[in-house]
Amino acid sequence: MFFKRSLAVPTKETALKGREAAIVTSKSHYLNKRDLKGPYPAGLETAVFGLGCFWGAERKFWELGEGIHITAVGYAAGVTPNPTYDEVCSGMTGHNEVVLVVFDPKVVSYEKLLIIFWESHNPTQGMRQGNDVGTQYRSGIYVTSDSQRAAAEASKASYGKAVAAKGYGPITTEIVDAPEFYFAEDYHQQYLAKNPRGYCGLGGTGVACQIGTGVKA
Repeated sequence: MFFKRSLAVPTKETALKGREAAIVTSKSHYLNKRDLKGPYPAGLETAVFGLGCFWGAERKFWELGEGIHITAVGYAAGVTPNPTYDEVCSGMTGHNEVVLVVFDPKVVSYEKLLIIFWESHNPTQGMRQGNDVGTQYRSGIYVTSDSQRAAAEASKASYGKAVAAKGYGPITTEIVDAPEFYFAEDYHQQYLAKNPRGYCGLGGTGVACQIGTGVKA
């Protein structure tokens, strides 16, 4: 998963054209066998995060266990409709590698997901994460409600101060309304459960995220 491509997101005019039909993906989650695309039970919420290579990022969220209905990897925040993995890696779709988390807010809070997000990667690196370089590795929170946006913005401000105190630069994480989520190919879904020794390039800053502990931004 090492690609060196343009670090500028393409425009609608310069991006790859994509396709009308969705690409083929898994029908069910490899670990819990639940329907990957839903419909999901009433009362559940969705969250979408980009934090580098989505193989390792997805594992961070399914490992939470109780309260997580399904996780899935895919592409979002770009231009090209129904992209393939190779197209995303070309840098010509604008899409980010992201994780979809469907969760029960009565069991696991959105703030808990934000803690996993911030502590699992370095959000100050722009269009890269460690050795993985490209627009598809940028840090992003894609919110599905006003309450998610408020929590995400507050956590960014708080964590920004914490990492700055340790000598890191400004946080580059984008926080935008959740765009359309395109499910990635079946072999990418729950990849590190199928391939326990597979590649994971994620590395955090070592700085704890203090949201939910009484520490204010």
